[in-house]
Amino acid sequence: MKALSRLYFRVYPSCPGFTPEQLYELAGISHQLKRQVGLLIDRRGHVLMVLVGDHEGILIPRLERFRQSSGRLRGIRLIHTHINSSPLTREDLMDMVFLRLDSVSLLTLDRNGEPDLFQWAHLLPPNPKNDPYLVHDPVHWTMVDFDFRENADSLEKELDRTGAVLAPGSGGEGRAILVSVDTAPRKEQEKSLAELAALAQTAGLEVGETMIQRVPRINPRFIMGKGKLSELEVMALQHGASIIVFDQELTPSQLRNIVQVTDRKVLDRTQLILDIFAQHATTKAGKLQVEMAQLKYTLPRLIKQDRALSRLAGGIGGRGPGETKLELDRRKIRDRIKKIKDDLRALRKHRQNTRSKRQQADVPVVSLVGYTNAGKSTLLNTLTHSHIPAEDKLFATLDPTSRRIRFPEDMEVILTDTVGFIRDLPQDLQEAFMATLEELSQARVLIHVADASHADVQEQTLAVEKILESLDLDSKDLILALNKWDQVSPEQRIALLRNHPQGIPVSALDRASLTPLVEAVSRLIKTGPDISGKQEVN
Repeated sequence: MKALSRLYFRVYPSCPGFTPEQLYELAGISHQLKRQVGLLIDRRGHVLMVLVGDHEGILIPRLERFRQSSGRLRGIRLIHTHINSSPLTREDLMDMVFLRLDSVSLLTLDRNGEPDLFQWAHLLPPNPKNDPYLVHDPVHWTMVDFDFRENADSLEKELDRTGAVLAPGSGGEGRAILVSVDTAPRKEQEKSLAELAALAQTAGLEVGETMIQRVPRINPRFIMGKGKLSELEVMALQHGASIIVFDQELTPSQLRNIVQVTDRKVLDRTQLILDIFAQHATTKAGKLQVEMAQLKYTLPRLIKQDRALSRLAGGIGGRGPGETKLELDRRKIRDRIKKIKDDLRALRKHRQNTRSKRQQADVPVVSLVGYTNAGKSTLLNTLTHSHIPAEDKLFATLDPTSRRIRFPEDMEVILTDTVGFIRDLPQDLQEAFMATLEELSQARVLIHVADASHADVQEQTLAVEKILESLDLDSKDLILALNKWDQVSPEQRIALLRNHPQGIPVSALDRASLTPLVEAVSRLIKTGPDISGKQEVN
């Protein structure tokens, strides 16, 4: 113990990183203990922590209190011993990556317990080969000629030049890495990531880089292997990303495990969609629906974060079994969900009364449905001369908007715009927005607005049809409007009309192009069966 304590009083030079006396001292202690011994050294050469492991490995604690946000790298290097001749292990390199160490060095011992070979590794800035780090070959300790401090300073200067930010949070919350881990083919993952990138940009994020991994099966612990996770961490370091967004929905255990090995904020597709909905919700109904979806998502992911959450809420007036802080949080969320459900039930009742008045007035309802950002709000504005917000963003419209419009031959119609759909719409979100989606149940005609200019128009159309089927709305009279026709090439137009012979080409910005659509709606209202009295969707 005295020998270990004396290590704190040593000052290690930056080049070659040690003195002969210091190496002999470290090797002697490790040989005597038959354990690995490590030192965490700052850039001034001072020993911050002495670590003692076993004969196979060494455990480095979390280093939050050391240069958490003021620098790019941690400002700490590790030098440790191996009591055999084994080189740097994968665990050593993973520690360097996840702890953002300046470098990791290894000293092996010979049979007599004296210093033998020396090996070191350090992270790399962005490079053409996308190598995350450089592992130097082992050399005899007397042959080391490397300046560890100068290397760390050069790395940070290079990162400054490229604009990357290594420390989570030091570059703000603007840059994100998008990740897809799935069993699906790579092309499908690329399409899905393109949509995720659009979602990220709508949420206000800057996409730094993307990672795609096709796996035979999903890793239940980290969704990806630990090695691939380390590559992801290095990618985030090199590109200055403070957020990692997964295209797949993470289970509570996967989310917890990933957060434990990285300091970055981790989101999945569902969280990102919920965040966008929260930004765009303006009415009381919209905010309630988003809040309920967020609470339902959060409830199973509440985990014990520290000892404070396990303390009993006891004391005078509260003795007995009591409740843990975690249990109290869960109970509060359940109570809040119940309250929101009651409020939404009242909202649905109010909207039902409004719909009943429409039925009594015998004014047919025509609802716009479609994939998000397909142009539904723009179409409503053009037809009704309205000015509701219509942006080139996903989920710009959340709350239903209704406008009365006069069709030819003195026919009045109520045209409604609803929230857009998306592939794999989260179930909690679909349930939360049932008060909004119920507007569709009273529609006599549905206009399916599709973005004809989108590369994945076929997949988007199928996704909308699938959601309509899940809502028991597939039996409604439906008109397919192939929007943004002016942006489609002649070859694409032929293919679209071949695949969708019933589709009506339109351009939501060109009122003259909407005449065939209006005529088709009029014919259906006059000749089609009145199914507005069908039972509502539960």
